[in-house]
Amino acid sequence: MPHIPVHPSAQKRHRQSLKRAERNRAIKSHVRSTVKQAAQAIGGTDAADATAKVREATSALMKASSKGTLHRNTVRRQIARLSTRLHKAHAKQS
Repeated sequence: MPHIPVHPSAQKRHRQSLKRAERNRAIKSHVRSTVKQAAQAIGGTDAADATAKVREATSALMKASSKGTLHRNTVRRQIARLSTRLHKAHAKQS
């Protein structure tokens, strides 16, 4: 049986936590989708498309970090890994 808050302030905090959880779930879902699309684009042959997808994923990750949904170090690590994979897969031949 879930805990039911009794005091008005506790009721308000519970409502706020439910709203934040829903918002965070939506943000994380969007981030995971964009990162997955970027990873698939990196595996493809089109370097311009892959670069655009990585840029979109980076933007989504940074937004999630600024809203407090994801930790900044987690976001930086994911961005670094994505960009490394992009540069290894689509290195310009000189």
